[in-house]
Amino acid sequence: MKAIVVTDQAAGTAGMTLVERPQPSAAINDVIVEIHASGFVPSEVEWSSTWTDRADRDRTPSILGHELAGVVTALGYGTTGLSVGQRVFGLSDWHRDGTLAEYVAIEARNLAPLPGDVDFTVGASLPISGLTAWQGLFVHGRLQSGQSLLVHGAAGAVGSMVTQLAREAGAYIIGTGRAADRQKALDFGAHEFVDLANDTLEDVGGVDLVFDVIGGEIQKQSAGLIRAGGTLVSITGPVEARPTDGLAIDFVVESDRAQLGEIVQRVRDGRLRTNIGNIAALNDAVAALNPTERRGGKTIIRVRP
Repeated sequence: MKAIVVTDQAAGTAGMTLVERPQPSAAINDVIVEIHASGFVPSEVEWSSTWTDRADRDRTPSILGHELAGVVTALGYGTTGLSVGQRVFGLSDWHRDGTLAEYVAIEARNLAPLPGDVDFTVGASLPISGLTAWQGLFVHGRLQSGQSLLVHGAAGAVGSMVTQLAREAGAYIIGTGRAADRQKALDFGAHEFVDLANDTLEDVGGVDLVFDVIGGEIQKQSAGLIRAGGTLVSITGPVEARPTDGLAIDFVVESDRAQLGEIVQRVRDGRLRTNIGNIAALNDAVAALNPTERRGGKTIIRVRP
């Protein structure tokens, strides 16, 4: 099968190559999925799990990608809950070969059914962004109707999902980003927008929840805005700044079949829009994943026509 692999961590995304690899086989509780579309997060090349297994052994050449939508073609021993021929989408294990390939072996529990009226490209755009937003808002942030939310990168793949889900939940949303992102963030549901390059973040005032995708100095400033009993949720690694009277939580997104079902149902209902910027074929994936200009949303690789 064709697959996108990396072998040199120092090369970053520029080190990606399209190669032929053996098709995977299904272990216990696995399924084999014929991939139709795959998502990709550029920071994957910086994750230790891309380069080593759980025992810290080198596992290169590694197949990149962890988001997928496709069709189940085989079941491993003991696998239940899915069937051959079923349309699925989901999030693959960080330490296993990924989804920028024609086939993947993945634990069945990491997949959810993909309804027939949802395109594979849409399905592949949902797992990381959707689950990150859902878990940050509702599992870790415990967002409630009427609360205020400061979401950084509100026009990005994760931020736009956070904004839409929070708006539906009845929150007041202040989005941040670059000046060029203002209208896009407002279109996704932000009530206000802060240009991080030209506006003063402190002018926002107090908020109940901060969803941080930036870290560093912005995270430190944001921690100072959280009201008593509020929460700072971050996906940038260990939290460096903590509210004076509140919680600071960092987390790594996990696959969850029930949450994936909630997310895709909102897409079907028109309550949630994806943020796809570019769609490219697998043969063109290396160039598409190394853009010469800023991404306008998530890049999706269409593995099959």
